Amino acid sequence: MQDFDLIIAGAGIVGTSAALMARMEGMSVLLCDGETPGSGTVSGSACTIATYANVPINSPSIFAALPTLLTSADSPLTFNWKYGLQNPRWMLSFLRNCRSAKVEEIAANLGRLLAKADESIDALTAESGAEDLFVQNDCLYIWSTKAGFDAARAGNEMRKKAGVTFDELTEEEVRTLEPAIQGPVHGGLQYKGARHVLDPQALTLRYHARYLALGGAWAQSSMTQVQPDATGVTVTLADGTQVRGKRCVIAAGAHSTRIRGTGAERLPLGVERGYNILYPQSSALTSRPVGWAEAGFYATPMAQGLRIAGTVEIASLYAPFNSRNTDYLHRKSKEMFAPLGAPDKPWLGYRPTMPDALPVIGFSPTSDNVILAFGHQHIGLTLGPLTGRIVADLALGKKPNIDIAAFSPKRF
Repeated sequence: MQDFDLIIAGAGIVGTSAALMARMEGMSVLLCDGETPGSGTVSGSACTIATYANVPINSPSIFAALPTLLTSADSPLTFNWKYGLQNPRWMLSFLRNCRSAKVEEIAANLGRLLAKADESIDALTAESGAEDLFVQNDCLYIWSTKAGFDAARAGNEMRKKAGVTFDELTEEEVRTLEPAIQGPVHGGLQYKGARHVLDPQALTLRYHARYLALGGAWAQSSMTQVQPDATGVTVTLADGTQVRGKRCVIAAGAHSTRIRGTGAERLPLGVERGYNILYPQSSALTSRPVGWAEAGFYATPMAQGLRIAGTVEIASLYAPFNSRNTDYLHRKSKEMFAPLGAPDKPWLGYRPTMPDALPVIGFSPTSDNVILAFGHQHIGLTLGPLTGRIVADLALGKKPNIDIAAFSPKRF
């Protein structure tokens, strides 16, 4: 039975970043996943390095807005009532975290984490030679109505408190920056210095390739069980292989609680199902990611075309594809720009989300030989490398350079 310093479950952006960071520190590492690295949720993301996204979807205003969000045919939110009734713990905890004081606390904690994200992204990008996959041309967020813009002011103040800088734009300034926008615009925000990724899966594959080049081990089989003991862990893979390690990391996103024996099973991990569509011939339509606040999506120019990514569907991880969401994205993209032809490659992914909108990063409640690293909801692409840095530090017995108490798995 081969022995490793660290065994990692999940080759998404978090797990692959952790593997590369740990290997750069000289640790012997085994990365495990039944799928191609980066082919999961990160592959369908909005491609933004969203260091400005510290304001959670939890909001005091959600109580007033919820009836419209749940019943309108023109809403970016869909909700499966059966799933909600089967998961009251998560739903009630989410609503408790919508109180004003709690939202400000969440925003402050996310802001501290996001403020350090660029350093780790830059380190892994340089290590893997992935600079060509990044574009730095700011990010634009727009509101089509004055009411929507005014309602966002409280959240924007939380961004300012976290050190996020942005310019407030008029309708004319928005249209000057992005003349292809045809729909109604009241105003917008321009996040200066923001960047985006041309292909998130390609980025993850670059990290993975560098990890292998440094001597990292790879098993294309998912982790099914962990048996911690006083000196380490015994990991069982789906193909029946057993591997021994000093520590293991659970970074399997929305699937993390399916791995037995980790302590993650006790945590209230939920899933926000997100969708995207692609217009292959329209990548030049915008020069930067443009988020439409009221419609709940981003339009991002990427290597394959213009991606329209967003919506939130609260439903089972195993529920069938809901074309209502991709139809919505197609309809709203026509309102935003003009008819762009038939979209291509409708996609569904699974954002792992805790009810307090904070990721889980730290030692398992049941064993210090198990490190949990999941629940990054909408900002996994942004926080993956930093989480990888923290995981590597924990595995080495080092104190991370940021206080991670707020993200502890033991907070539940």
